[in-house]
Amino acid sequence: MLPSQTLSDIQRSHSRRWFLKECGVGLGGIALASLEARASVTNPLAPKIPPRVAKAKNVIFLFMGGAPSHLDLFDNKPQLTKLNGTRPPAELLKDYQSAFIQPNNTLLGPKFAFKKYGRAGTEMAEILPHLGSVADDLAVIRSMHTEAFNHAPAQILLSTGSQQFGRPSLGSWVTYGLGCETDDLPSFVVMSSGSKGPSGGAANFNSGFLPSVHDGVQFRSVGDPVLFLSNPKGIEKNNRRAVIDAINELNQRHFESVGDPEIQTRIAAYEMSARMQEVAPEVTDISREPKDIQEMYGAQPGERSFANNALLARRLVERGVRFVELFHESWDQHGGLVGGLKKNCKDVDQACAALIKDLKQRGMLDDTLIVFGGEFGRTPMVQGGNDGRDHHPNAFTMWMAGGGVKGGVNHGKTDDLGFNAVEDKVHVHDLNATILHLLGFDHTRLTTRFQGRDYRLTDVHGHVVKPILS
Repeated sequence: MLPSQTLSDIQRSHSRRWFLKECGVGLGGIALASLEARASVTNPLAPKIPPRVAKAKNVIFLFMGGAPSHLDLFDNKPQLTKLNGTRPPAELLKDYQSAFIQPNNTLLGPKFAFKKYGRAGTEMAEILPHLGSVADDLAVIRSMHTEAFNHAPAQILLSTGSQQFGRPSLGSWVTYGLGCETDDLPSFVVMSSGSKGPSGGAANFNSGFLPSVHDGVQFRSVGDPVLFLSNPKGIEKNNRRAVIDAINELNQRHFESVGDPEIQTRIAAYEMSARMQEVAPEVTDISREPKDIQEMYGAQPGERSFANNALLARRLVERGVRFVELFHESWDQHGGLVGGLKKNCKDVDQACAALIKDLKQRGMLDDTLIVFGGEFGRTPMVQGGNDGRDHHPNAFTMWMAGGGVKGGVNHGKTDDLGFNAVEDKVHVHDLNATILHLLGFDHTRLTTRFQGRDYRLTDVHGHVVKPILS
């Protein structure tokens, strides 16, 4: 030991030597990993080939927020009509939890007459005549069920596979796995018919812990399709381009310094916004459609409506948008059931049928999957005097069309009162597994690692509903 050295000096010296010797490889590894991350960052939305043969390449999800009454629209129950006004059987109510009503409220028969449509004799309410005209293109699933019985948790469960906030949504998983076929529009577009969106909010279409480039982008029916798409007053196109170039240059330098892929997402977002300024106004202008097409949908350019959004959905998938989700949040009839359902069906019936016919005549239905339904069903028991139904997770109906789905199929059954799904039951995880299967994925293998474990849309559940597949 030199006279001037203390024990602490020697310890510090040895600590520095140990760190440089033993951690040199670690530092090199960190640097190498950073370089690899930077080298691997390409366009995260570039089109990808799915691992399996895909029947569908695009999805249009018609999300009927608030939960349509399966008993009044899709699942005819003569026994429920017969027992109208009586108490439900006690054995049905064991361990049953309702949202608002007393479980032993009297039974309420269907409010509308049912008709048989198509070669398969698919039964639907008389207030769905347009949908009835395309019954042979539908796979109607009458045995859906879920766990959640309040709107936000049930919507988020259907959208993300979990009742908890923060998981990636179905649309985000799809674009994560498949990318997008356009550079000028978002890969995942969301539209709402009403003044408010779904009860579950943006959690229904967020990317969660996937890169934020997979977020659903909200389009509007009135005004600019996306907020702030137009240049501010007094800002010319060339000036806007110069600003974007300068911001992107700064972001690129930051990325080269820290290697965070989210910076690349930010750069891509600026570039996308610039391209959308050129493309989006034309794409979203449904007045460019022939009059007969507008009339087929019942569309009124410039208004906020499900019909306008359905027509726009076709225009978007036609131009390569991978996933389009339309929210129609108005089906929560605790009272005013008859009037509410009449209005709802007037809003969506014609447009849903037109979407199927329009895609079909353009040769697009074979590879565009349409999904229709809400987060749960409605009770066979009455609420709101004699004109309402409560939330009901045990049984509800959804339908699918196109994209590898058999037409004219009626899958699954509920009991005589429409209370429980009893045959060929389909959980919301099964629905999502089936959607991914049609897009060319094994739902158990489309995963991402987050906080030390692999996550997937269907969590540890889900089975493909094979009887509805073509």
